[in-house]
Amino acid sequence: MAEKFIRNHEFNFIRKQVDVIKDSYKKGSDKNVINAVKDSAYSKIIDLFPNAADNQLDVLDLSRLKTEAEFDHYLENASSFLLLFPNITDQQIKKMFPKNKKLKMPNLDSIDLESITYLSWTDIGTNKKFLIYEMNKKLVGIECRYNLLSRNNVCSFCNTHGQVAFISSVTKAKKINNPDYYKAIGNYICFDSSICNQKMTSVNYLETFIKEIFQENG
Repeated sequence: MAEKFIRNHEFNFIRKQVDVIKDSYKKGSDKNVINAVKDSAYSKIIDLFPNAADNQLDVLDLSRLKTEAEFDHYLENASSFLLLFPNITDQQIKKMFPKNKKLKMPNLDSIDLESITYLSWTDIGTNKKFLIYEMNKKLVGIECRYNLLSRNNVCSFCNTHGQVAFISSVTKAKKINNPDYYKAIGNYICFDSSICNQKMTSVNYLETFIKEIFQENG
């Protein structure tokens, strides 16, 4: 049996491709069209796993799927290979935000570690949003101010439309001539991180955002 190798956002991407194939069947598309859609979907899926072993490619193979039940079984089987978000303790979280002496902690017991790409929670009292993500096999945390928007907009992380907040992290950027210069880096993201995690199919924007903050902080 293949080891667990699928991350949450990758599973979301796989599920999205399966939906595309199922839609082709529902529309009664020509067999050649359906096969072309399957080939395209599979090509996009395996691009996510350039170093996949043969037994992992077998897990991802959807060429023989035809019925609703077969697609459901495929996704159920793929979900058994989901990687868990790293276990994390309250003490580890406190170390990530040492300057915040009154840090509001998330309820870790209520979080499904198979279903998140990043961990996030809010402190309504201080209008702060906290994010933790595993980058280069190391957990990193960022603290942001947030302003909830009155209108729905597109989230920068999951690239879908919904209730978003504008988050900004103030960094002490390096300015030789002005050591007191500060820079705010912001983005629109889903206010409800659980919804965002369900929809994320890529971590490119999330990682870019985090890298920019840490680069500015030196």
